[in-house]
Amino acid sequence: MSSKQQPRWTQTWLGGVRSAGIDLGYPGERLGLPEEGSGSVARFGRRIGAILIDWLICTWAIARGLLGIDPTRAPWAPVLILAVEYLLLVGTMGMTFGMRLMGIRVAALDGGAPRFVPVLVRTFLLCLAVPALIWDRDQRGLHDRAANTVVVRL
Repeated sequence: MSSKQQPRWTQTWLGGVRSAGIDLGYPGERLGLPEEGSGSVARFGRRIGAILIDWLICTWAIARGLLGIDPTRAPWAPVLILAVEYLLLVGTMGMTFGMRLMGIRVAALDGGAPRFVPVLVRTFLLCLAVPALIWDRDQRGLHDRAANTVVVRL
């Protein structure tokens, strides 16, 4: 084979396994979820939009407006409020205000609503931020994997 037919050795690890010709399927295929539409895995943009909306609500509307806490003097307050919001709303409705606005929800792997203990684990890891930034090929963060949940489109 000539060098034009074979991928360069840097293309196989820099570009990921797909550049080496391996098809992993679409995100959520292994979980039995559809590729597009309702019930498909929520993409990165929707998830980031939802967390930004929730963060603004917790920082400005609740911490500063409702409770009168200055987030610059008490930086832990918005994180604590965000954790309470996630526990209450995801634990009862499967979504927060930001998730609802972005058209996504948290679901258990069996398709139903997530239970309280997995929501507690997921919320704790989400507040640490780093587990939420490490994703698998189904676009599930470590916090979702630990809680056996997936974020899907409405």
